[in-house]
Amino acid sequence: MTWLWAIIVGLVLGLIAKAIIPGKQQIPLWLTVIFGMLGSVLGNWAATGLGVNETRGIDWIRHLLQLAGAVLVVALGDRLWVSMRSRKKHVA
Repeated sequence: MTWLWAIIVGLVLGLIAKAIIPGKQQIPLWLTVIFGMLGSVLGNWAATGLGVNETRGIDWIRHLLQLAGAVLVVALGDRLWVSMRSRKKHVA
């Protein structure tokens, strides 16, 4: 069940991150899910470092850090994806 939850959270965070980032991202949906999952892990790591990973009620700060991590990973991952795809076209 943990993996299913991680995939769902990754999908939601990745799609929200794609909506926040200006312009059209060219990464496929499966990569959006993976980048959303990585962003969630990055946000959890930052929340732990700041000491806000477990609070009473809803962990709003942790969730915002997860979203910020997803935005960062999706933005960087999209640029990397585009450069790899364009390099592949130039080689062929």
